[in-house]
Amino acid sequence: QVQLVQSGGGLVQAGNSLTLSCVASGRTFSDYAMGWFRQGPGNEREFVAAISWDRRQILYSEFVKGRFTVSRDNAKRTTSLEMSMLRPEDTAVYYCAADLKPYGGGLDTSPTEFENWGRGTQVTVSS
Repeated sequence: QVQLVQSGGGLVQAGNSLTLSCVASGRTFSDYAMGWFRQGPGNEREFVAAISWDRRQILYSEFVKGRFTVSRDNAKRTTSLEMSMLRPEDTAVYYCAADLKPYGGGLDTSPTEFENWGRGTQVTVSS
């Protein structure tokens, strides 16, 4: 089991930047991949980004590619999501999540593949 504590988020104007962080406890952090998801009002939870345990593989959804950057520091047990050029449509609750399955060479993007979740943090982008 992994416990995930999120920080960051808030209200920003369109075009500005924001960084979210997620600190893990429990199982060895370098054992598993991490992902970021978001859920806007009335929408299903959707994939944003994922990073493998060794940072060699990173995936982004098309709607954040080039604007968001995911990273991790295994020594600090932390993963971060740096968001730039934010748009009103980025408004959502953002979640970090842990994929505890053995890494088989590919990153998952489905929320159902991630076993442990942070509580979420609200990001609101005003126009």
